[in-house]
Amino acid sequence: MPADESSAARGAGRSRATAAIDRVLTPPLLAGPLPAGPGPLAGLALRSRPATGPRRPPSPRGGGPSRSGGGQPRPCRGAGVRRTYERARRAWDRPLTAYYLILGAGMLITVLGLVMVYSASMIKALELARPGTYFFRKQFIAAVIGAGLMLLASRMPVKLHRALAYPLLMGTVFLMVLVQVPGIGMSVNGNQNWIYLGGPFQLQPSEFGKLALILWGADLLARKQDKRLLAQWKHMLVPLVPVAFMLLGLIMLGGDMGTAIILTAILFGLLWLAGAPTRLFAGVLAFACLIGFLLIKTSPNRMSRLGCIGASEPGPGDSCWQAVHGIYALASGGWFGSGLGASVEKWGQLPEPHTDFIFAITGEELGLAGTLSVLALFAALGYAGIRVAGRTEDPFVRYAAGGVTTWITAQAVINIGAVLGLLPIAGVPLPLFSYGGSALLPTMFAVGLLIAFAREDPAARAALAMRRPGVRWKTMRRRVMKRPSGER
Repeated sequence: MPADESSAARGAGRSRATAAIDRVLTPPLLAGPLPAGPGPLAGLALRSRPATGPRRPPSPRGGGPSRSGGGQPRPCRGAGVRRTYERARRAWDRPLTAYYLILGAGMLITVLGLVMVYSASMIKALELARPGTYFFRKQFIAAVIGAGLMLLASRMPVKLHRALAYPLLMGTVFLMVLVQVPGIGMSVNGNQNWIYLGGPFQLQPSEFGKLALILWGADLLARKQDKRLLAQWKHMLVPLVPVAFMLLGLIMLGGDMGTAIILTAILFGLLWLAGAPTRLFAGVLAFACLIGFLLIKTSPNRMSRLGCIGASEPGPGDSCWQAVHGIYALASGGWFGSGLGASVEKWGQLPEPHTDFIFAITGEELGLAGTLSVLALFAALGYAGIRVAGRTEDPFVRYAAGGVTTWITAQAVINIGAVLGLLPIAGVPLPLFSYGGSALLPTMFAVGLLIAFAREDPAARAALAMRRPGVRWKTMRRRVMKRPSGER
């Protein structure tokens, strides 16, 4: 082919290519060939160029490639944990949290206690030539009566609780005086603090003295706070401390130092809630410790119990037999225990397996998991009581809830500490858990007090009102009526 023909062909091809490029790059409004040379229309045509492929996502800040394979931003590592924590915190801060904690923990402790009383007392009942369910039936009857008292206390208004304070205190003092009357009072395990009621039933008035001191002391301090008298130390101490020491004296006449320790803890709890100054608080505490030291020093039995703290051998004359075998029971339980009813220590090795040392049998049969569950339930009950006392505006409710929480937690700590060998054996039962109707009845009434106080909170009262069927139906109707007219 001649050179001029090839040049013409190449020129025609370039013209066709240029025209095709113009058609692609030029938008419909700018149809036609691009002007020769740079100009505003050329830049406009380039800026308005349509996309010829899938649009790429913008690169992350910094110009580098995205770290995630799909190009989506990776969520923060702690975002899930943070969301779970916030959700749990919102659920924990709901108005009815304390109400459900008190009700649930109290009932679970009582039911689990019934199971363990049946398991721990079976051998003891057979030793006494009784049916195997002897102690369980008595405890079950006390639990049924206690449930009625708890329901009654939870439905009573606060004013009625305050009205019961003085009659309950006077009745308790009268019964504690009757304990010392020969022929009426009776001695159990060396302590003269029981009244015989006939048949297999006995009554320990000192257990009701704890509840009486709490209600009466809370009413007294609330009235003095309303009159702005608690700023003076004499109004804070009198007559609260003299009446408390009168109850302590009646209890110590029977030799029951364990109950006296619990009553002292309740007194200190009320003084602390009333805002007693440090010097006054320390003075009362020092006086109580001095009296306690003298009572322990003058009693060989109490001195021997004090010497059994941390003991690993029974000692001379088997003085630490109970403390050591309580440790043996806990140590043989392992993680999940030997099984319900399979305890070895309750076969005559461990004295009082269904009362003071029922926690040791629980550790042997249910293991570490069972004991930690019991501790968690008491911790939940204590937290709920503190929450009720801290969120209320009523001074009586604050003092009464704080006193009940101090009573239950202090008694649980003393009992469990003695079983673990960290404290001397004080002879106090585990609240709501150990065998003993005289201890179970006032404690369940006290739990009902906490439930009533939790219900009296304004936010909790509103939440409970919203859960009534009538209120819910009215709320649903109101929501339906508020819908727009065009919405189906």
